[in-house]
Amino acid sequence: MDETANNTDMVGQVQIFQSDYSRIVEQVRAVIVGHEEVTEQVLMCLLGGGHALLEGVPGLGKTLLVRTLGRVLELSFSRIQFTPDLMPADITGTNIVVADAEGTKRFEFQQGPIFANLVLADEINRATPKTQSAVLEAMQEQTVSVSRTTHELPRPFFVLATQNPLEMEGTYPLPEAQLDRFMLKVRLDSPDLDELTGIIDRTTGAEEPDVSEAADAQRIAQMQQLVRRVAVASHVTEYIARLVLATHPGGEQAGPLAKRYVRYGASPRGAQAIVLAAKVHALCAGRANVAFSDIRAVAAAALRHRLILSFEGQAEGVKTDDIIEEILETIPQAETV
Repeated sequence: MDETANNTDMVGQVQIFQSDYSRIVEQVRAVIVGHEEVTEQVLMCLLGGGHALLEGVPGLGKTLLVRTLGRVLELSFSRIQFTPDLMPADITGTNIVVADAEGTKRFEFQQGPIFANLVLADEINRATPKTQSAVLEAMQEQTVSVSRTTHELPRPFFVLATQNPLEMEGTYPLPEAQLDRFMLKVRLDSPDLDELTGIIDRTTGAEEPDVSEAADAQRIAQMQQLVRRVAVASHVTEYIARLVLATHPGGEQAGPLAKRYVRYGASPRGAQAIVLAAKVHALCAGRANVAFSDIRAVAAAALRHRLILSFEGQAEGVKTDDIIEEILETIPQAETV
């Protein structure tokens, strides 16, 4: 009886999740033209409790997407513009000297822009590696340490970083350890003819698109908790593990591209990212369990930034997405005996 009631409750919560998710997407698309898959993957990161990295050339709407998300969600929002002269304290905050009414001076911590629910790290790869590393603790531990004192960041906490392609002038490659902390790497492509026409019409007129708030911090937290409750069968988990192991050039199931062009494969965080993103994808489809189709839908975004190419791969311009596609085509969904 209790199991039947729990199943009924789960079905109802999945339906409410779908409704709230659709409302969020609808409001975002009132401003953003195209980029449907990009919007879905960014929301996967938010609802999966991770962080997103957006990559694309300037002018494709990366910053506008994040700003719109901040307007649609009733969350505190801050923007950090990364530049070569940005210092770590400019992000985390610092202790300043303040005086009370009696003239007594003391140190008081002044919070930096990292203290927000939704943080836009704009052009993160234009800052020096020292400053880039300042966000590592915040992303992983959701805390900031200043002068041996640890400060808790607000919950939910979501970093959405944008970066320009590494071939552009004035960029610094993100350290592998920091890349690994992004749940998904989302790529923005140039718009097609219809999308570009829509962008021109929507952004050059007298009226600005109006959006309304679709969810608050409490509801986002509830949706994140529901994501964790989505079931993953043991054979599905095993399939994910085999996919990740196949990205390692020395692995038994590694394909020709991985063996030739990959220096280091994906870490266990890659498997975790696939699971969480697949859970969100399943909920959006109205299911409380992860299917193989969910895994295929999110694998590229979860793994593309976790494969470190060899010198040969870099020299030949090999794309990590092609390596992942080969793995998805060659690794069977069920272990062959």
